Amino acid sequence: MSRFKVNFIFSVLFVVFGVALGFLGNGDKFRRKVTVELNPGLKPPSSLPPGVALVHARGLGLNDTLHFVLCNLGAPALLLVHTNSTESAVQVTWPAFINRSSPGSLRVAPESSVTYSSALVFTRIWEYDDVNNTADPQETAESSFYSPYELQNFIWSDLNTTANQSDHVITLCGRENTESFANGSLCLRLSVFESAGRDRAWPSLLHNSNSSQLHVWLDGLTPRGNLSRFALEFQSVGDSGFQGRVDVRSSIDDEYTPSIFKVFDWVSLPLNSSSVWGFSQWKPVAYRKPEPVFEDATPCRHSPLVPVSRIPQSAAVRAYFTHEPQVRGLNISFGVDKDPVHYSDTRHISWTVLMGMGDPPADSFSTLIIIIMAVGLGTPLAIIIVGGVFVCVRKRMTRASVYEPIN
Repeated sequence: MSRFKVNFIFSVLFVVFGVALGFLGNGDKFRRKVTVELNPGLKPPSSLPPGVALVHARGLGLNDTLHFVLCNLGAPALLLVHTNSTESAVQVTWPAFINRSSPGSLRVAPESSVTYSSALVFTRIWEYDDVNNTADPQETAESSFYSPYELQNFIWSDLNTTANQSDHVITLCGRENTESFANGSLCLRLSVFESAGRDRAWPSLLHNSNSSQLHVWLDGLTPRGNLSRFALEFQSVGDSGFQGRVDVRSSIDDEYTPSIFKVFDWVSLPLNSSSVWGFSQWKPVAYRKPEPVFEDATPCRHSPLVPVSRIPQSAAVRAYFTHEPQVRGLNISFGVDKDPVHYSDTRHISWTVLMGMGDPPADSFSTLIIIIMAVGLGTPLAIIIVGGVFVCVRKRMTRASVYEPIN
């Protein structure tokens, strides 16, 4: 093959790979400066009940600030407040906050800088006897449900021993004072991020500097039935003037979460607008072991989104939202139809959700998928082009050899 043909082939492949890799983009390079503090401004004689704490994570941007407030006084809640100021700060009137006696005892000042507020509250754990093996609470008879575990009544471990402020990771572990929870616990691990990235552990959700992540797991609980399954109830509390919906996005790439090709976005949008202001995001998968592998994955599903008439029993939510907020709720249930593995087989289930501001993070095609596509599409294209050029050159040479030179 001539040098021209070789150079031509490499040029075509270079262009194809260059175009394909261009789809990778430069990624999200925006960073925030994140700081974490426990119980800001709390001084004697005020004191919180044992195991209760308020964690404030502050994400400072170029001209704005994100405030994440995690509190387990009452039902555990994660409050998100966005301001258009770099000087905004969380202020707590501790005596009123501890006694839950005054709306407004938790605020972000200056209040005029606040552009968006919402909270995610974990309210109940539902347990039901899945005698029909449908793994669907909506198809289960009411008589098969046990009394729910009310998270507002949980006893929590000392947060000072599980807070990693340098890595911006906070872990809450609690239990109900019942025989079922004698060796069990419900844990929530909050991670706040300075920049874009993803966890190594599945489901490896893509995050950015405008989001935080809650990893939730139920471990060691003694089930009350032989075929028990569980569902987690949580509610979203937000400013009036916003509407919520759950969107589903599909992908052909499952590199980061094997066998899972969907992601769900519970978005908050202003009325009469399609702009997303806030979101909660998850993939429809849970894991039955603390160190997840493919065999331990189980699908999960969510119930329809419904309005809730009452504000959840969360001290942070009731202290922050001084006007009538909008409350919506849904359940996440774990398991799949005809699944032979129940909670009693492993006594562990974990699930992960993101909460953030702005558009939910969206996975692009991974490098591996793009290279495969480039090779799959680029190689045939190069062969067709080179073959066409070769045929044209051969025809020209054949025509030229038909005529004898004239002497």
